Amino acid sequence: MAGMQTSVLEPRRQGARALDHLVHLHLRSKRRLRLELRLDAHTIHLGKMAVDVRLFSWRTRNVSENVHPKGLVTPGDVITTDTGFMRGHGTYVENDQLLSSVAGAVEKVNKLITVRPLKTRYNGEVGDVVIGRIVEVQQKRWKVEMAARLSGVLLLSSVNLPGGELRRKSAEDELLMRQYLAEGDLISAEVQSVFSDGALSLHTRSLKYGKLGQGTLVLVSPSLVKRCKTHFHSLPCGVQVILGNNGYIWISPLPSEEGTKFVQSLEVVPHATREVIARVRNCIIALAQHHVVLFDTSVVYAYEVSLEHKVSTLLRPEIMKEVADLTKQRLAQET
Repeated sequence: MAGMQTSVLEPRRQGARALDHLVHLHLRSKRRLRLELRLDAHTIHLGKMAVDVRLFSWRTRNVSENVHPKGLVTPGDVITTDTGFMRGHGTYVENDQLLSSVAGAVEKVNKLITVRPLKTRYNGEVGDVVIGRIVEVQQKRWKVEMAARLSGVLLLSSVNLPGGELRRKSAEDELLMRQYLAEGDLISAEVQSVFSDGALSLHTRSLKYGKLGQGTLVLVSPSLVKRCKTHFHSLPCGVQVILGNNGYIWISPLPSEEGTKFVQSLEVVPHATREVIARVRNCIIALAQHHVVLFDTSVVYAYEVSLEHKVSTLLRPEIMKEVADLTKQRLAQET
């Protein structure tokens, strides 16, 4: 129901008595009440207001929270005492022991041991597809924020001119930089090189990169985005998803035609397409909160599972967990 206000009540705080899984809640109203029962929530519609009463005793706790999974280490943990292994990122040697310097997952490649942090700033590599936001226009360059330790750099010489014209950039082009890309604009780009201080140099020479138009931006941990051959995906549901290696995910309508991406399309997006974009966004948030790796297949599976629910209810904790668990099951069946 449009314009509906939703409140979450805890029965114990509202004076309710809980017996096993039964909750007795007394509500007084002169209007007719319509009660909808869910597995772990009661939705009561009171006039134009909806109240969600969640059962406090039904709140599930993830068993894995109290279990130390294999392959996960914390700072100072001993990874190995074998001196035959080489030290990689996230590790250090002390007293002939290889220790972890960050909290994350241990990865072994032949004799090289590294620790991949579970939560960290984005460490870019050459060839990564990233999504960033223009934060400053400087001389012959733009500064781009993309969840890295340092802001990225997009040189004027590393972009395509409007119309795809191939020529050297002139002083006139430098004066028109803010017309090409201004502060606040979102762009998709590729990492061209990494400077000595860790800053990233970007380029948008390919037609698939450039300024982003209408769509929705979702921020997740960079460690959840799976590295694939391509990060531009046209989903069967009718939207395009760009999975940035830096944890920025862009969801937009399917592009109608190729362009230079300097001019934004302000055409009205149909309501059905906007609803699909909102559903895909909620599915990605559900997968990210339950630490499911994000790539095109996992997003499609989550979307198909979510069709049983309304878009507005997908962000409920119990439904997010259901979508994530069913997606994990489908992914496990393929392996």
